[in-house]
Amino acid sequence: MHYPIRVLFLCTGNSARSQMAEGFLRFLGGQYFEAYSAGTHPKGLNPFAVKVMSEYQIDISGHRSKDVNALTEQSFDFVITVCDNARDNCPIFQGKAEKRHWRYPDPAAVEGNEEQCLKAFREVAADLKERLSAWVTALQNDK
Repeated sequence: MHYPIRVLFLCTGNSARSQMAEGFLRFLGGQYFEAYSAGTHPKGLNPFAVKVMSEYQIDISGHRSKDVNALTEQSFDFVITVCDNARDNCPIFQGKAEKRHWRYPDPAAVEGNEEQCLKAFREVAADLKERLSAWVTALQNDK
């Protein structure tokens, strides 16, 4: 395996799940990974994603939503879709990107008061962190 490992997280809006995954991988993977995120229909960074990530001392406030079509000329080692819509509409990328699908519910779709919304974001964030921690460890052990 070569380093850095280039990873693209892809979802529909690039507002929450993929942004949080990018933030966690940048934090957990250090110099061994380059993390990116994009959406099939980007709609702006969700403020609840920023708030929840700050609870992990990870600042994603400078992130912006990006259209996946702007990245198709780049090569990635992994393209990880975090929603079914992105999996079904994932474009072809340069190189031999390994595609993975990690299905997560969209916390931005939760309707309710602020605490209910934050709860949904916290659940997705905790699951992403756990999964990415294990994945990063496994890849680094395969060196």
